[in-house]
Amino acid sequence: MLYTIETITECIGARRVGTHEATIDWLLTDSRSLSFPEETLFFALTTKRNKGARYIPELYERGVRNFVVTQEEFNELTVDNGQLTIAMQHAGSAATVNCQLSTVNFLIVGNPLKALQKLAELHRERFQIPVIGITGSNGKTIVKEWLHQLLSPDRVIVRSPRSYNSQIGVPLSVWQMNEEAELAIFEAGISEMGEMRALQNMIKPTIGILTNIGGAHQENFFSLQEKCMEKLSLFKNCDVVIYNADNELISNCVSKSMLTAREIAWSCRDAERPLYISRVVKKEDHTVISYRYLEMDNTFCIPFIDDASIENSLNCLAACLYLMMPADQITERMVRLEPVAMRLEVKEGKHGCVLINDSYNSDLASLDIALDFLVRRSEVKGKGMKRTLILSDILETGQSTTTLYRKVAQLVQSRGIDKIIGVGPEIFSSAARFEIEKYFFHTTEELMESDVFQNLHDEVILIKGSRAFNFDLVSDRLELKVHETILEVNLGAMVANLNHYRSMLQPATKMVCMVKASAYGAGSYEIAKTLQEHQVDYLAVAVADEGAELRKAGITSSIMIMDPELTAFKTMFDYKLEPEVYNFHLLDALVKAAEKEGITNFPVHIKLDTGMHRLGFSEEEVPVLIRRLKNQNALIPRSVFSHFVGSDSPQFDVFTRGQIEIFERASKELQAAFPHKILRHICNTAGIERFPDAQFDMVRLGIGLYGVSPIDNSIINNVSTLKTTILQIRDVPAEDTVGYSRKGHLTRASRIAAIPIGYADGLNRHLGCGHAYCMVNGKKAPYVGNICMDVCMIDVTDIDCQEGDAAIIFGDELPITVLSDTLDTIPYEIFTSISTRVKRVYYQE
Repeated sequence: MLYTIETITECIGARRVGTHEATIDWLLTDSRSLSFPEETLFFALTTKRNKGARYIPELYERGVRNFVVTQEEFNELTVDNGQLTIAMQHAGSAATVNCQLSTVNFLIVGNPLKALQKLAELHRERFQIPVIGITGSNGKTIVKEWLHQLLSPDRVIVRSPRSYNSQIGVPLSVWQMNEEAELAIFEAGISEMGEMRALQNMIKPTIGILTNIGGAHQENFFSLQEKCMEKLSLFKNCDVVIYNADNELISNCVSKSMLTAREIAWSCRDAERPLYISRVVKKEDHTVISYRYLEMDNTFCIPFIDDASIENSLNCLAACLYLMMPADQITERMVRLEPVAMRLEVKEGKHGCVLINDSYNSDLASLDIALDFLVRRSEVKGKGMKRTLILSDILETGQSTTTLYRKVAQLVQSRGIDKIIGVGPEIFSSAARFEIEKYFFHTTEELMESDVFQNLHDEVILIKGSRAFNFDLVSDRLELKVHETILEVNLGAMVANLNHYRSMLQPATKMVCMVKASAYGAGSYEIAKTLQEHQVDYLAVAVADEGAELRKAGITSSIMIMDPELTAFKTMFDYKLEPEVYNFHLLDALVKAAEKEGITNFPVHIKLDTGMHRLGFSEEEVPVLIRRLKNQNALIPRSVFSHFVGSDSPQFDVFTRGQIEIFERASKELQAAFPHKILRHICNTAGIERFPDAQFDMVRLGIGLYGVSPIDNSIINNVSTLKTTILQIRDVPAEDTVGYSRKGHLTRASRIAAIPIGYADGLNRHLGCGHAYCMVNGKKAPYVGNICMDVCMIDVTDIDCQEGDAAIIFGDELPITVLSDTLDTIPYEIFTSISTRVKRVYYQE
């Protein structure tokens, strides 16, 4: 839905500078996600770590002409006789663009985020359709997607892309509402008091669903009750509110909230509730649910048996009943509910391909997000590789085929896609709209039997399809099958950890992120690429070869080498890898090598020993170090740093304070000798949290990035999950033994499962013989007998499982710290012990 720039200016109460005639269809807050520049309005949002205004010159060069900024940001521009000079800092350097005021619009507001939200409010007011607002601690996205599966055959639905439920995500979601929409479903997420008001003003739900209340984001609330009351404020003008009446906390809060809405409170205990769940029977692979609503009894099945899925399905049931879906349709569709894959998976494909699998959504908004992900991955990993899109028909949009695929073709063109493979009669009939290498098929089977499919090689492939086209078969066929043991790496959780620690920093404090040892076992490239996208200031690796591999893969961020080798100077020079210097022997050798290559002012990082006594110059050596550095011009000190010894433990606080004092003196002395700024850093992960006064200019984030707090070994956001599958289950009689040396002695008749992971994969042998366990279907399965090289055995006697079921070695269900405590070691050792033969699978939630 298009808006003139005049309408938007009036709506958000902006002062307009510029006279460019424009109509706006797309809102942008992230410069990396630009698709249609001429119809885009960019909101220059300021966060703790970034200023959107930095990207205005770049966006102008890419065709954007409409910007929302503050007066302060506009004051950085120069206006003279209708000529506008845009000169702002971008990516560390000044960028300047000259243009006429007649070619651009700047909308000046007090707060661009509030302006974005105000525009979403205006847009929402234009529609008088049912709007479902979903909030809660867990289950929001699954309920939203299941409602879409249940309701979309009969209605054109607009819904939040992925988990767009924040102060920024909600207005972007609401903006998708259009004339064809007959129902909207939006998520609302909060992390502190007062946030829900803005979301309520934008969503204005007519139907409210509260999924549950848990501990997520609890740090900003005094109690779960306070959090629940804040979430319930989303529903203040709803026609109906749906919730679990058996949850005492929620029921009490609803009673206190003074909501005027009708309630569909479902209950498994109270037959007087509007929706009474009379029976829940879990079978081997499905659950049978009986219910009574409006004096009518009915039954349905869902293909899940876990409690969370049952609760989510009951929230969906209540919404469907309120929307007057016939009971027989509910029964028919509930049994076909599919799992919600809330992530973009990156996998290694056959013939040198990289696969990005996204069967989560199938609409224009989610296609735009997925293409953005494809482009970012291919910019580096895909050097010399085609960007390929395998796309099915996009179903149930309410738009005509002509309009829909015109937009799809424009989107594909704007994202620089090299090749499209279309599947389905609608996209087949629209083939002429795509002006790139293209192939079209009527069915998925036809595609998979074609030479086009067989000849895919050296391509970054986005697989994006409606569920009806069974594109999981496409992904499965293209995936490189290797070891059945995998390490799943949640890039979204890693970013959440990054932001967790960034929130503790002063605005000007820079950050080094440690990606040494293959990013603590997670795989250095994908981690480094994600960190680069989130604009960390430095990456740090141990040796030059690690840095060189990142450069070859296309990583352009500054890279620090923590343990430079005398034989690797040429590699460091060639790939612009910045070494630490910790003694005079290394300094002299590095100067000599740089001078031989004719290099001047090569950045290095000076290591001081303040108490670790491992590597580094002593405080007493600093005057000599200064003289040696000033008597040459091959090297220039970029930073000076030291290592804390025990910043994670209060028992060492006196020693740590002493380290800070030594570092303060020595680093000041070094800085005083040079006119340029030398960055200072001593804080590691624990130091960031426990010694905020020692942040200096930069900090180094290590284990915390990967989800483990070094202070108490608690999990922040779990990043890595090591999992495998059961190969075989056999019955073994009592008094028999299992494994080498007959170490696994059975005291009862047992069911013993073999799983394909051993000490060659990184599973420590000391975990065997019952010293530890893995998780199978949510239950503990102890290791039986010795851990073998490639296989181990587990006891599943008391577990309902079968061959092919997953076994979690560590992850959300079983924190890695449980294993490290058992082994009397640290999580670092377990992370970095995972063998390279274990396939890494990356996903973004």
